[in-house]
Amino acid sequence: MSGQDTGEFAITKTLDNDAKNLAVIQRALADGKIDADTSEYLTRLYSDSITQFREVFHVLGKCFGAPKAGVMEYDYDTDSGLPKHINISDIFPLRPYLVQHRLDADPMRNQFFTTGAGHKIDLFVSSIVSVIVAAQKKVERALEKITGKYYRDYISDVAKTAETVIASHERAASGRAIADKIRTEFSNKFITRAAETVLGIIGPGHERIAADLVRALDCVPTPYQRLQDVWRVKCLFDLVPQARTFIERIRDMMPDRIISIRDKFYDMENPRNYRDAKLIIDIGHNGVVMPMEIICQVRTFFEYERKTHVYYEKSRKTKNAKSEQIEQKLAEFMEDGIREYNEMICECAGDLFERVGWNILYGREKKEISLFEGFPKPCSMYYPQKMVDKIMDKLDNAIENEVFHITDAPAKLDQSQESEIFHFIARFILVSAMPYMNASWSVSSDTMSGKLFNFVMKEVQRYYKK
Repeated sequence: MSGQDTGEFAITKTLDNDAKNLAVIQRALADGKIDADTSEYLTRLYSDSITQFREVFHVLGKCFGAPKAGVMEYDYDTDSGLPKHINISDIFPLRPYLVQHRLDADPMRNQFFTTGAGHKIDLFVSSIVSVIVAAQKKVERALEKITGKYYRDYISDVAKTAETVIASHERAASGRAIADKIRTEFSNKFITRAAETVLGIIGPGHERIAADLVRALDCVPTPYQRLQDVWRVKCLFDLVPQARTFIERIRDMMPDRIISIRDKFYDMENPRNYRDAKLIIDIGHNGVVMPMEIICQVRTFFEYERKTHVYYEKSRKTKNAKSEQIEQKLAEFMEDGIREYNEMICECAGDLFERVGWNILYGREKKEISLFEGFPKPCSMYYPQKMVDKIMDKLDNAIENEVFHITDAPAKLDQSQESEIFHFIARFILVSAMPYMNASWSVSSDTMSGKLFNFVMKEVQRYYKK
């Protein structure tokens, strides 16, 4: 089959898939599973996939720049790229791809280091990210979410909102009674026009609260507005701060397109112990919102996530005691991924200590820009400053008591100089490492980097347990 024939086949297949998606949506409307507003919204999202697909690549190109290596097709079954490189002209919708990029402003250099004469760094991390491009959520899965979890959350939000407004004007009992009627009415039929329906439920005689009620209910997102990952991209980074640099770069480049940002690298409360960051941006035009989800994850952790996908699907479909057991096993398995990642961070801290730590100080005497000037880069997605200040104060006390002491510097250091070096490495650990659930776990403390890593992360544990 020639390249032209392949392209025509892919376009035909894309158009056929669009038609199948629209048929599924119309069938759901005819069966009463969704209403006209939801049908109209989903129709916009699942039409003209070729144009939308190109827009995904356009947005990614602006964020990353040109690919660093050849593009490969992505295999869902093995969760990896196929060893067959393809040309850009061979890329078509409905097929996922694996693309390797290097950010235009290399974060490993410009975020972490500014290079100077005579300095050489040999950390084994890089700034390359792998991007799984343009996977479209199946329309059946989208409908399942809209009519399931999202709709249940919507009913709850509408009922609570109406109860709050009515109770503020009348008796609390009146608010509770209306909320109960709302739950019954909305459970019997799929409804997304909340204000209109709720006004019908409360009936006449409540005109003085109608304006407040409508205003509040119009702020409740509909079930279809909660669907924010029709188009999905996964980016893999070596370090957490690289992912955060990337997110902040997108925020600076296209602030008007940001729908939401969620950073869970520090989160220890979700049941699966899952760590990533998600960015939802609007790739639509002319007032049509087209949400695309960018998932940012570190490579080490991604390898563990791949192996748990089957169990996650079982847990999602079976909400019972067995499901809770699966969730617990997933959390413990993910904790292994966090430990492996943190051990890498500890090794990096050791490299910084052994090779260039003292150059932070002595490079300045030559009036050169320090190799580490401005590192780590300030980031809004960070621990609370109050917590950081408390850890640094305890670190100063430990340095004063010679719990931490540098013995291999090329010249004698005073305590303030030692403090500056230890503060630098501690900041690196704080912005790079992920907190873990198992309070008894620690890295080997045979090295100064291991000892400092355990000190910093135990203080993080202590903060979370307050």
